[in-house]
Amino acid sequence: MMMHITAVKKKKNHAHTDKSRLVGIFLTGVIRRRFIHRLLISAISVSLLLLFAVLSLFAPSPVIENDFIRPRLDSDHQQSPFHVPASGGAYRHDLWNSTNSKLFAACSNAGVNFPKADSKTQPDRYLLIATSGGLNQQRTGIIDAVVAAYILNATLVIPELDHTSFWKDSSNFSELFDADWFVKFLRNDIRVIKQLPNMGEKFVSPHTVRVPRKCTPKCYEGRVLPLLVKKRAVRLTKFDYRLSNMLDDDLQKLRCRVNYHALKFTDPIQEMGKLLVERMRMKSKHFIALHLRFEPDMLAFSGCYYGGGEKERKELGEIRKRWKSLHASNPDKVRRHGRCPLTPEEVGLMLRALGFGIDTHLYVASGDIYGGVETLAPLRALFPNFHSKETLVTKEELAPFVSFSSRMAALDYIVCDDSDVFVTNNNGNMAKILAGRRRYFGHKPTIRPNGKKLNPLFMKKDNMTWEEFASKVRTFQVGFMGQPNELRPGSGEFHENPTSCICQKSGLEVKTGGFSSPQNQTHEVDNKVENRTEKQPAEEDRELSELDYDLDIRKQVELKGTKIDSLPVLMGTDQAEVQVFFSD
Repeated sequence: MMMHITAVKKKKNHAHTDKSRLVGIFLTGVIRRRFIHRLLISAISVSLLLLFAVLSLFAPSPVIENDFIRPRLDSDHQQSPFHVPASGGAYRHDLWNSTNSKLFAACSNAGVNFPKADSKTQPDRYLLIATSGGLNQQRTGIIDAVVAAYILNATLVIPELDHTSFWKDSSNFSELFDADWFVKFLRNDIRVIKQLPNMGEKFVSPHTVRVPRKCTPKCYEGRVLPLLVKKRAVRLTKFDYRLSNMLDDDLQKLRCRVNYHALKFTDPIQEMGKLLVERMRMKSKHFIALHLRFEPDMLAFSGCYYGGGEKERKELGEIRKRWKSLHASNPDKVRRHGRCPLTPEEVGLMLRALGFGIDTHLYVASGDIYGGVETLAPLRALFPNFHSKETLVTKEELAPFVSFSSRMAALDYIVCDDSDVFVTNNNGNMAKILAGRRRYFGHKPTIRPNGKKLNPLFMKKDNMTWEEFASKVRTFQVGFMGQPNELRPGSGEFHENPTSCICQKSGLEVKTGGFSSPQNQTHEVDNKVENRTEKQPAEEDRELSELDYDLDIRKQVELKGTKIDSLPVLMGTDQAEVQVFFSD
C-alpha cells in the first residue's frame, strides 16, 4: 500500500516537472523571438542610416538660396528661373592672372636729360603744402607737391597732413610715412627738408595762397613763382588736385617715382599689413580683396536709392546736406549712368558669374556698411570665407591703429595691394591709386564693375536663367578686369592709368580683341626702375565734397598735339564707350 502511494506521488511530481519544462521552453522561445526581432530592427535601422550617409556624399550641392538671395516671385506667383550655383563654373581664362602681363614692365627712372636737384634748386625758395581729405586724397597731394616743387626749383618742406576733415585723424607725416626714406629717395629730384629753417636772424612766416584745380606748369610759374621769389616761403593750402593731370612724360615719371617708390609706410604699419596678408595666405593660396565702399556717406553722396523706403531717403538725405553744392538727385538717372555703387549682393553675384566659387576667400576692406549685418548677409551667403582686419588679428594686435582712420586705411591698402584679385565698388581715390599701382607692378587683376551695363542687368535678373545672366556679366566686364591696354593712353586720372611709366618690352606685340596694340611704343624696357619697391598702403577715399572732374579725353589729347583719331584702337566699341565714362 505504501509503495503504491509512493509511486502515485512520483508520477504526479514527474507530470508537474514536465509541465514546468514545457512552460520554460515556451517562455524561452518567446523571449528569443523578441530579441531576434529587435536585433533585426536595429540592424535594418543602422543599415538605412549608413545608406543615407553614403548617398548624401554623392548628392549634388544645394542651390544657394536664403532669405536674402532667394529669387522673388513674379506677378503670376511663379518661381523665377534665376538660381545661383555654388560653383563658379569652368571657364578657360585664368581667374588669378592677367593675360599678357609679362610683356610689360615699369619704367619710371629719370631720363639722362632730366635736370637734377643740386643743379636747379634755388636757395631761399621754400614750398610748403597743406593736404586735404582722407589718406589717399592726401597721398595725391603729396605726389603733386613734389612735382610742383620741381617746377618751381624750390625746396619742399615735408607736407602737413589734414587733421580737421571728416576723418579727424591726428597723424602727422612721419607717423604714416618713412620721412627719412622720402627725403633720401628724392634727393636727386628735389631737395626735401623736415621743417622751415630760419632765414637770417628770424623765422619768416610763409605766405599763404591757394592755386586753382588742375593748375598747369605755366600756371605755377605765373601764380606761385613770383610770390616765391618775393616772399621766399609760400604755403599752398587745401592741396588736392591742384596740378594738371596732363604733364610731359618726365614729370609724369617723377609722379611715379614719388607714388610707387618714395612714399613708404612706417615699419609698424608695414609689419601689421604683412601679418594680415600672411594670415590670409594661411587660409588660402589665392584670395580676393574687395573695397566694398557701401558706407552711408558714399551712398548719400551718390544720390542713389536702394529700396529702403522713406527711412532710407530721410537718413541719406540728412547726410547729403553736408555737401551744399550738390543738386537734388535723380536716383534713376544716376543708376542708368552706372554711378551707383553695387550692393554687397550684386558684387557677390558679379564675382560668381565671373567664375569665383563658394570656396573663394574674400577680404573685405570697408567702413560701417549701410544696413549692417542684414545688408552683408547675401554676400556672406555667396562667399562664407569672409574676412576683415578685425577677424584676422586680435583686438590687442590692432589696438595701436584702431584710433587712427588713416593707419587703419593703410592696413586695408596693403592687403588690397597684395591680393591676387582686387575688386573696387566705386571709382574714388583708393580705387584709382590701387588700379594704377597694380598696373605698374605687373598688371595684377583689378575688377571694376561696369555699372552702366550691370545695373540694368541686375534689375532684370529674375526673368532670366543663371546661365544667361552669367554670360552677360562676363561680356560686360571685358575691359574692366585689369588687363594691359584696357584704357587708352592719357585717359582717366594719371594715378589710375600711369601709361608714361609702363613700357612694353622691345619687339613684342600684344593682341587684344583682334587688334595689334603695342603700348607706349617709344618706350623701351631697358630703362628699368631701380629695385627700390616697397609696399605702400593707404585707404579712405578723398573727401566726397572734393570730387573733381578732369578735362574730357578729346581736350586732353588736343593739349598734347595729337588728334584723337590717331590713338591706337585698343578695344571694341562697347569698351570704348565705357572707357569714356572713366575719363573724368
